[in-house]
Amino acid sequence: MRPRGALLALLLSLAVALSPAGPAHAVQPDEVLQDPALEARARALSLGLRCLVCQNQSIDDSDAPLARDLRVLVRERLLAGDSDEEIIDFVVSRYGEFVLLKPRLSPYTWVLWFATPLVLLAGFGVILLSYRRRTRLADGPKPLTANEKRNLKRLVDEG
Repeated sequence: MRPRGALLALLLSLAVALSPAGPAHAVQPDEVLQDPALEARARALSLGLRCLVCQNQSIDDSDAPLARDLRVLVRERLLAGDSDEEIIDFVVSRYGEFVLLKPRLSPYTWVLWFATPLVLLAGFGVILLSYRRRTRLADGPKPLTANEKRNLKRLVDEG
């Protein structure tokens, strides 16, 4: 009976996670803008900004007071007529690049963007080199050159 209960719980949690509604957001009703287009922009911006308290959640998903302040700030800037880029630049100038869930491509973030592909390529290179070395060794030893045969004969005759 227990394995069935565990399987049922797993399936239910998977169904909730994959449902079209998705997980509940932390946006409070008093934060929601009246204009649906502005609210959609606010939600899109909030999904790209990191909660500085939770650090692995967007401000849209976080219940932290600082995340709420950032959501309100984004909505205030939208009502003031700022573009999405201006809002992101304002938040980044205030809190630093860390606030972005997806860091911008700049000389400071090249390691974040390029380290993984480079390490992956290096790993493939090591695998390729070891495979080539292994196939060379599997072919057996190379025949002796004429010079090596003479040296070997001389050593055997001496011994």
